[in-house]
Order: sequence, then C-alpha cells, then structure tokens
Amino acid sequence: MSRFTPEKHLAQVQASMDAAGPRTAEVLRAAVKHLHAFVEEVNLTRDEWFAGIEFLTRVGQTCDATRQEFILLSDVLGVSMLVEMLNTPGDGAEATEPTVFGPFHVDGAPARPLGASIVDADVGGEPLTVRGTVRDTAGTPIAGASLDVWQTAPNGLYDVQDESQPPMNLRGVFTTGDDGGYSFETVRPAAYPIPGDGPVGDLLQAAGRHNWRPGHIHLAVSAPGHAPVITHIFDRASDYLDSDAVFGVRPSLVVDMDGGEARFDPVLLPVAT
Repeated sequence: MSRFTPEKHLAQVQASMDAAGPRTAEVLRAAVKHLHAFVEEVNLTRDEWFAGIEFLTRVGQTCDATRQEFILLSDVLGVSMLVEMLNTPGDGAEATEPTVFGPFHVDGAPARPLGASIVDADVGGEPLTVRGTVRDTAGTPIAGASLDVWQTAPNGLYDVQDESQPPMNLRGVFTTGDDGGYSFETVRPAAYPIPGDGPVGDLLQAAGRHNWRPGHIHLAVSAPGHAPVITHIFDRASDYLDSDAVFGVRPSLVVDMDGGEARFDPVLLPVAT
C-alpha cells in the first residue's frame, strides 16, 4: 500500500470544507493550501511549529480593550496595507491612496465644528493647521463629506495609551462645508514607535527591523455615493519615511508641514448606489 502523501493529505483537509458556504469554502481552502505550502517550503520542524503556536498564543494574550496585537502583527507583515490596496476600487487611480487603519482608531470621536482644535489638553508640540477640500475624481467639491481624524500626541502616544491625556484627545470628526472645504487645528505629528514590548516587538527584533513610524495624521474620509478611503498625511520632514514599520507611506500622502500649516485635498471615487 502506498504511503499517504502530503498532496493527498491537503486534498483530504480541503474536502472537509465542502459543506461550507461558497465564500467561506474558497477562503478556507486557499488558506489551508498556502499554509501547507509554507510548511513544506521551509520544511518546518516540530520545535519551529510549536514556537509559532506559542507566538500566536502570546499575540492573543497581549490583546485587550485598547491594544490589538493581531492588527499590529498584520501591519508589520504588510498584510494590512495589502488589504487596503486590494479593497480600493480598481478604477480609482485618481482617488486618494489608502493606507493602514492601524490599531488605535476609536469609534465615537466627537463631532467638531470646522476650524476647531482636536487638542483637548496641553500636549506641547508645534501648532499645526490642516486644511483642504474634499473633491470627487472629476474635481467637483463634495459638501457634507466626513473626515474622522486621529493622531498621537508629541510624546508618541495615543490617548488610549496615555493616562495623562483625556479620552478623545487628538480625535475629531469634521464635516465639509458647501464648498467641500475643511480645516482643523492640531499639533505637528511626531515619529513614534509602535508597541515593542510584546510578541510583535520580539518579531521585529528577530527580523532586524525597527519599530518606528514617521509622523502622520490619520484620516478616514467618506461621503454618500463615494467610496470611502482610510489614509494618512505624513510629515515630509519626518524620519522613517523610507522605512515605515507598517509599510504605510505613499509619496502622494507626504505633505509639507513647515510654517505651521499643511494642505491635504482628499479625492473620493464616485460609486453607483
């Protein structure tokens, strides 16, 4: 009797998913296929397999209400950025490029009037005014577009990481005016390290990589009848633009922040409703 081969084993595992829904079966079969191929390609040892299990266990144990280590892992492996790229409509070449969502967005940020500050506590740093106009790919201003904005303080920490900051500090939701314009006051973003005290930090160290991100401000821009975009603006003068730990930098998202002002004009792709 012939030995049971890895190929037969893979077919057996994939066949066990036949009763799943079409999309679930497609995703699970592909995941199993690539996972088995990885194990064969590197000839994974039992010790390496168990080390991987222990690593993923630590990733889960590190997650809590304010820290999502699995998203951080996805970020540093470039998966988060790839998901954003693949989920951007293919015919939206003129639309603003997406980048990573990150693990520190918080739902329910306060709605703030145009021109208001998102700084609710004295965090130091250089004052910065951000302004621009939200348009569609034909150049038409979009009234009533929403911009959900969040960033770290100059100490490199988000409010959810720093007990000295009040909740929702450096966060806000703005709605564009009739001319599609928006503006808000903040502080110049600083480069900061992503959490390095957990298993993802250990992974970066093992790979000989740093855990720093260039200075940036997060924006999630949306409007009815348009494809939303999750993006950043990066400070042109920041370090780490060429080695972002989560691979999120795109040249089109790098802006000048010297002189206390930055301009960013998001472009959204109209979609059929």
